[in-house]
Amino acid sequence: MTTRKPTKEIRIGKIKIGNNNPIAIQSMTNTLTSDADTTIKQIHSLEEMGCEIIRVSVPDIESANALKQIKENISIPLAADIHFDHRLAVESAKYADKLRINPGNIGDKERIKQVVDAAKQYSIPIRIGINLGSLEKELEKKYGLTPLAMVESAVRNVKLLEELDFTDIVVSLKASDVIKTIEAYKLFSDRSSYPLHLGITESGTLFSGAINSSIGIGFLLLQGIGDTIRISLSAEPEEEVKVTKKILEALKLRKFGVSVIACPTCARANFDVASVAKELEEKTEKIKTPLTIAIMGCSVNGPGEAKEADLGIVGGKNSCLFYKNGKIVDKIKEKEIIDKIINEIR
Repeated sequence: MTTRKPTKEIRIGKIKIGNNNPIAIQSMTNTLTSDADTTIKQIHSLEEMGCEIIRVSVPDIESANALKQIKENISIPLAADIHFDHRLAVESAKYADKLRINPGNIGDKERIKQVVDAAKQYSIPIRIGINLGSLEKELEKKYGLTPLAMVESAVRNVKLLEELDFTDIVVSLKASDVIKTIEAYKLFSDRSSYPLHLGITESGTLFSGAINSSIGIGFLLLQGIGDTIRISLSAEPEEEVKVTKKILEALKLRKFGVSVIACPTCARANFDVASVAKELEEKTEKIKTPLTIAIMGCSVNGPGEAKEADLGIVGGKNSCLFYKNGKIVDKIKEKEIIDKIINEIR
């Protein structure tokens, strides 16, 4: 089991992060925040998938004004993402459970102080979001687009908030380059005990983004680094939640709902393992009870995997063996597999 690095505990609405609390799953809406009804509908879908903290973009005053209605109609913490205009952050603080800003593009110290004062007034944390693509120009000139430049930016901005007597801080250091992201988080983690929000920014489409994020975030989690996660994909946000859950489950850091184990396709398989496993994942993705289901095509590795699972299928020549709690309890046809397992889960 990975030993997590101790970090400062921060409360985001009803969720606590840091201090060895469960690593929280985040996502971000892709709707216009000013369209509160559509945004609320998407957040409800993400809640159902297992999202625990939701971030919305606040690019204008209409979006900031919509936060009240959104907050009143969701049950997970709401984070407001603000760039450039400090007034939007001040307004958002009235309703949000967390502010995400990049102090480098908010403006001078007086404007940042106004944001900090609002966060203090409403007792909400601030995430300092450092992105390789939007570093302060003098740091980019001094260090280039490097992990060290990202870390120096984070340290500088943390110090600025600390000078304003504010320490409810979360930090992220994101780049689209997996190696640079890993190095930046490692360097900052060695220098600070503030909780870290992990992500590979602009990681790509569902396929490539899931791979890039799994490698980068998985590596950091194995080092004990990380307190919240958002998988940034060029895909529907529900897919971000799915990938996050799978990463955390693979590393045995958390357990969610139904996990489907399936053997790779080969000539030994006695039924269409891939299609059965895919259909099962789709039909069980919203079930929250932790269960492991093994879908195995033949008797080479099938019996061993099926015995370890809560429910299991092992393909035979004319029928499939159905396992429950490690024991064979029935023989069924391929066309019966899905209904049999769904009924057993229920």
